[in-house]
Amino acid sequence: MLTSLFTGVSGLNTNGQALSIVGDNIANSNTVGFKGSRSIFGDVLSQALGGSSAVQIGRGASMLRTQALFTQGNFETSNNPLDMAVDGEGFFVVKEPTGGTFYTRSGQSGLDKDGYIVSPTGLRYQGYLYDANGNFTGSLGDVNVATVNSNPSASSQVNLEANLDSRESIKATAWSLVAASGPVSGCYNFNTTMTVYDSQGNDHPVSIYYRKTASNTWDAHFVYNNSATSTNYVEIDFDGGTAGTQPLTLTFDSSGTLTGVDIVDTAPPGIAAPTAPAAKNAVFDFTSWVGGAATQTIAISMGYNGINTTQYGSPSTMVFQNQNGWTAGSLRALTISSNGVIGGVFTNGQVKNIAQVALSRFVSPEGLTKMGKSLYAQSFDSGQAVIGTPNTSGRGGILPNTVELSNVDIAEEFVRMIAAQRGFQANARVITTSDNMLAEVTNIVR
Repeated sequence: MLTSLFTGVSGLNTNGQALSIVGDNIANSNTVGFKGSRSIFGDVLSQALGGSSAVQIGRGASMLRTQALFTQGNFETSNNPLDMAVDGEGFFVVKEPTGGTFYTRSGQSGLDKDGYIVSPTGLRYQGYLYDANGNFTGSLGDVNVATVNSNPSASSQVNLEANLDSRESIKATAWSLVAASGPVSGCYNFNTTMTVYDSQGNDHPVSIYYRKTASNTWDAHFVYNNSATSTNYVEIDFDGGTAGTQPLTLTFDSSGTLTGVDIVDTAPPGIAAPTAPAAKNAVFDFTSWVGGAATQTIAISMGYNGINTTQYGSPSTMVFQNQNGWTAGSLRALTISSNGVIGGVFTNGQVKNIAQVALSRFVSPEGLTKMGKSLYAQSFDSGQAVIGTPNTSGRGGILPNTVELSNVDIAEEFVRMIAAQRGFQANARVITTSDNMLAEVTNIVR
């Protein structure tokens, strides 16, 4: 009879513990990245009466363990560009500034005062870093964006695609460049302007003047201002010499198709004449930048992506123009891809990779030790953390601008709560019944 009291007490304890787990799950039903748990009970060693295995009486129940449930939670879109969620089995890797490593399913992140990407509690997300040029290094560490900038890049290629009006008249006025004001009025048919960049990221406007010199023949004169404080227009020379004003000559066939880009001049001794009609491009050197920028060579192409400059009977216009240089830029925004690559968007329009988010997976995630604040620590039962990049070895991918909600099912927890409550009531009745029986035994003595 006494054992029935202790059996009832064990039932109270186990069902009370089960109710605590249910309460914890419900309390964290709105916690981002939270994974619910369930209780697993087992019976206590039975007592064999008279040494016979045929008569065994149980001693109650006990809590064997709590099992974490790592099912995928629902996703919710976030307005924070640094929020992310794992779509799969992986865990984010976070570190304390002092070096302690933890794992979490919560991807709510932001920037701290030092430019590190951190969790709400200040732990630093780990990632595989890129160098200053945007090249993958494979080095794992804290992700910091405070010192990330976009260095300037000198222009080395210019692409120009235009239509030159075949109806234009041949210019009788000779080409002439006045240093103080640019070309003489009336010596060209069409002009446009574009910007190129030197090695220091300084921008330089270059004007292109198209002049019709004969039927199906045009000259292209490139002019820029080489003085930062005054008007001093200089024509770019294509012939490789140290002086002169040799333009590019564009020739077209009767259908208006560009057939050649040539330089009508004799190259200096020892320098091959840069005539290559089939290439439809040319090269010029800038040697007099203001401010100490390096000399640079820029290739000119009179077409782009297989489409060349044309001479059709429609108004002259620039169809397309671009160049591959840029000025220095500072970080303007951050982006995250489905592969976990964190990219920087800079004020000069460039985009550069900064880091790739690291994910860890475990042989037995149920064995992880809960540390609170949605953090887990590696344990003997979980096995070693295997860290790698997203979308590899079953780690799952990254959903940017998204958070993973708690995987707690409120309806299911209510059912468990009712079951634990009824179990607690039933075991309490065992105790009261045993107490009544003991009272009857005591009354026999009287």
